Amino acid sequence: MDKNRVYIFDTTLRDGEQVPGCQLNTVEKIQVAKQLELLGVDIIEAGFPVSSPGDFKSVVEIGKATSTPVICALTRAVEKDIDVAADALKALPMNRRRIHTGIGTSDSHIKYKFNSTREEIIERAVRAVKHARKYVEDVEFYAEDAGRTDNEYLARVVEAVINAGATVVNIPDTNGYCLPAEYGEKIKYLFDNVPNIQNAIISTHCHNDLGMATANTMSGVLNGARQVEVTINGIGERAGNTALEEVVMIMKCHHNLGLHTNIDSHKIYPTSRMVRTLMNMPVQPNKAIVGRNAFAHSSGIHQDGVLKNKGTYEIMDPQDIGIDKNAIVLTARSGRAALKYRLSVLGIKMEGEELDALYAKFLDLADKKKEIHDDDLLLLASGHNTKQQYIKIKNFQVTSGKDLKAAAVLQIQTAGNMDWDVKAETGNGPVDAAIKALKKFFDKYNMELKEFTLQSINKGSDDTCKVHVQVEVKHKDEQQGMLCYGFASNTDIVLASVEAYIDAVNKYFAIKSKDDTNDADATEKEI
Repeated sequence: MDKNRVYIFDTTLRDGEQVPGCQLNTVEKIQVAKQLELLGVDIIEAGFPVSSPGDFKSVVEIGKATSTPVICALTRAVEKDIDVAADALKALPMNRRRIHTGIGTSDSHIKYKFNSTREEIIERAVRAVKHARKYVEDVEFYAEDAGRTDNEYLARVVEAVINAGATVVNIPDTNGYCLPAEYGEKIKYLFDNVPNIQNAIISTHCHNDLGMATANTMSGVLNGARQVEVTINGIGERAGNTALEEVVMIMKCHHNLGLHTNIDSHKIYPTSRMVRTLMNMPVQPNKAIVGRNAFAHSSGIHQDGVLKNKGTYEIMDPQDIGIDKNAIVLTARSGRAALKYRLSVLGIKMEGEELDALYAKFLDLADKKKEIHDDDLLLLASGHNTKQQYIKIKNFQVTSGKDLKAAAVLQIQTAGNMDWDVKAETGNGPVDAAIKALKKFFDKYNMELKEFTLQSINKGSDDTCKVHVQVEVKHKDEQQGMLCYGFASNTDIVLASVEAYIDAVNKYFAIKSKDDTNDADATEKEI
């Protein structure tokens, strides 16, 4: 075994997908999983199978769609969870199956979450690992809230689960509480005090609540951990997880560490953009490695230094992470071949009728914009799959101006109605007027806009904008509303806003029509 090899465990499709509004369908998850495989990820945590039929299906389909990475399924230390996870993985060869099971080990979790004792927790942990080993050879155990677990007790847990057959032991800083030195000392303590620790790989899983996820992860690696659990762009619940791109490039830039991964760094940026677009999760401009400003220099002193020698202020070449300075800019005159090529660079493969359909949408957008950039293409591709629409929009018109009351007229068709109905309303602005007009179609429902976010994709007044909304929808006979997320992109800001709102409402009716399939027990998804 290569002692300097660090394994990359990507949990974008499990922990990362728990961000409100970032949920993907199975087709989109497969698209991300294939890109992660191209990137060189060693292990893909594909879901929590017992939590919902959707998660179960995703684990199965991701396993089918990929050929190299180990596919990991998360469970609690519960036999039913483990049985369901094993069922989701059963079609894969044994060397590609991993069950990730575990339980909370901090005194807080033991007392308040489980109403248990330290000894009982160790017994449950051992039983879970032994049960998982009946199905797979590769079992990972997580000690939830290990960051706040007493080191002496944590060492006892780790020794017990390794004896029970755990091949990987995950030491999560679940709440992002640890200081880097503290977390590193915890990993070192385990190596110094667990007699059988060489029989398993120690893994880090750090959250970013105090902005220290990457620092904690690297501290863990420097003290012996050889697996890191990460997400693309650092997405995840609350403040997120450790960012894959940051850990990988730290090890690549600091050659003296002697550490290496299997990641093809040239595919980092395309992967980042794909995840950002599909999961509707903007990356802050100053985000390390993949942010828009990561390689931008506005200071005159900095610019002068970079022009003389890039190494004065750039510790890595943008091309090392896949930023293509010679990227083809597409226009309305670009053909299918150029579109197909650029999509392939972005990790999207399309052929035949599917490519033809997307090309028609591409031309429509290209007629409105002078140039089509990668982010535009990713938006087009992500919205390409046909979804059932309970509300369809035919015509839309707004008027607004200085000293003029904004007004909107909508013509839409709702499910079960063969006619196109028209409603009009005024508002504080064109978006407000349009939403008020839309609400008039649904007199039996209360709809409240909870969040409205508008993002410019590139630059220029003709740019495509992306709108993200959260809408709480409640039938007047219901006690509690449902929060639904809507997304849309368009060169027209007002139209994009209306389409995003309609997308959210469509999702409400889609969920209701499926008898609340997605409401299965999903507790303890986070470690």
